[in-house]
Amino acid sequence: MANLAGEMQNGTDWQGRSLHLIGVGGAGMSGLARIAVQLGAKVSGSDRNTGPVLDSLRSAGVEVTVGHSADSVPPGADVVYSSAVPPGNPERTRALELGLSQLHRSELLGELTSLKRTVAVTGTHGKTTTTAMVVSALRGAGLDPSWYVGADLAGGEPGAGWGESDVFVVEADESDRSLLALDVEVAVLTNCELDHHATYSDLGDLEATISRFLSGADRAVVWDRPDLLRLVPEGVEVVAYDAPDAASGPGGTAFTWRGAEVVLSVPGVHNAVNASGALEAAMAVGGDPVGAVAGIERFAGTGRRFERVGVTSSGAQLVDDYAHHPTEVAATIAAARSLQPGRVVAVFQPHLYSRTEAFVEQFGEALAGADIGFLLDVYPARERAEDFPGVGSSLLVDSANRAAGETRFAAAGGLGQAAAVVAEVLRPDDICLLMGAGDIGSIAGELTG
Repeated sequence: MANLAGEMQNGTDWQGRSLHLIGVGGAGMSGLARIAVQLGAKVSGSDRNTGPVLDSLRSAGVEVTVGHSADSVPPGADVVYSSAVPPGNPERTRALELGLSQLHRSELLGELTSLKRTVAVTGTHGKTTTTAMVVSALRGAGLDPSWYVGADLAGGEPGAGWGESDVFVVEADESDRSLLALDVEVAVLTNCELDHHATYSDLGDLEATISRFLSGADRAVVWDRPDLLRLVPEGVEVVAYDAPDAASGPGGTAFTWRGAEVVLSVPGVHNAVNASGALEAAMAVGGDPVGAVAGIERFAGTGRRFERVGVTSSGAQLVDDYAHHPTEVAATIAAARSLQPGRVVAVFQPHLYSRTEAFVEQFGEALAGADIGFLLDVYPARERAEDFPGVGSSLLVDSANRAAGETRFAAAGGLGQAAAVVAEVLRPDDICLLMGAGDIGSIAGELTG
C-alpha cells in the first residue's frame, strides 16, 4: 500500500512521462488518459472513430488522432493498448520497431492503484453502478476520492478523475482477467456468473480467478451468498452485505443498512444490494457512515445504467441500459416494472453470437418479464456470423415467446428498422427499455425526436 509521500514522488515521475493510448476513445482507455493528464503526463492517443469522447479528451489536454497509423506514435512514449488491440496494429508494430515500452491497459491501471488505498469492485454484474455508488458514498462522507468507472457519472461527469484524498475507487474488469494486475486494499465482489466464454473455460475457471483477485486484498466485501463467500481465501477479512428488506417503487428504492433507513432515487431491488455493498466499502476505508448514507441517497446513476434518455413522441418513457446478460436483462425489466408503468416494452440487441448461443433459454426467461419486446440483429463486436451458423436474434424471439406462453416478442432487424417498428407500438404510459452492450442506444434520438 502506498503512502502519500510515495504518491507525491510518483506524481513527479508522471510529470515527465509520455503516454500513447491506442483506442483512447474506449471507456477504460479514456479514463486512464484523463488521470494521466491530471498527474502531469504528456498524453496522446488514437481511435478509429471520431465522436464526443474524443472531443472531450482534446479539451482535457490529450492529443488525439482519428485512425491508426505508425506516424501517430511519439518517440519515447509508453504505448498502452487494450485486449481489443491486436499485436498487428500499426501503432503497436511501430512501438516494437522503436523499442518502446508496451503496457496492457490493466498494467497502467495497476500502477495507479499502487499510488493510493484502492477499493476495487468486480463481479459479472453491477460493477459500474456499485463503483460509482462507492464514490458517491465517500463524497457524502466528506472525502474526495479518485475514481475509475466504466461509464460517465451522473450529470455528464467523466468516468475517471484524480481526487485529493488517499482513496482510489476502481471498477475491476474480470472479462480478460485484467483485475489481477491491481494493487487492492478493499475488494468488493458483487456476484459471479459465467459470461465471457472466450476468456473462461467454465465457471470454475472464473471462480479461481476471482479467488485469486480476492487473495490480494486486506478485506473482501462480498454479497452474502455461500457460493461467493467460499471464494474468499483464508487470511482475508470478510464483510458480507445484503439488503434483504429492500423494496422498490415509484417513490424510490428503500432498504435498511446497519439500522439506518436508506432511500435511493434509482429503481430496482438489485440497486439496494449494490448500495449496501458500496456503503460497506466506504466504511472499510474510513468513510463516516452517516455521511456515506447521505451521499448514496444522492446517487443519480451512471451512463447507460437505467439512464432515462427522454420521452417518445407517443409519451412513453425511454430508458437506455447496458444490460447484455440474462441476469442483467431480468433485473432491468424488474426495475422498470417497480415504477408501475402501463407496460414494459423491451427492445434488446443481443451482444456477441457466443453469448447469444450460450444463453438462449435464459434470455427468453428474462425477456418474458416484459409485456412485449423486440429483438434486434446480434451486435457481433469482435465475432463473425459465419463462425456461428444458425445463431441469431430469431432464437431469442422463439425462446421469449415460449417462456411467455404466447406471442409477445418479434424480430426488429437492424437499428433503422427497429426504431420505426418500436415507435408504432408505444403508448403514453409505457416504459421502453433499450438494452444491450452494442450501439442500440443510438436509436434513442429517433424515438424522441
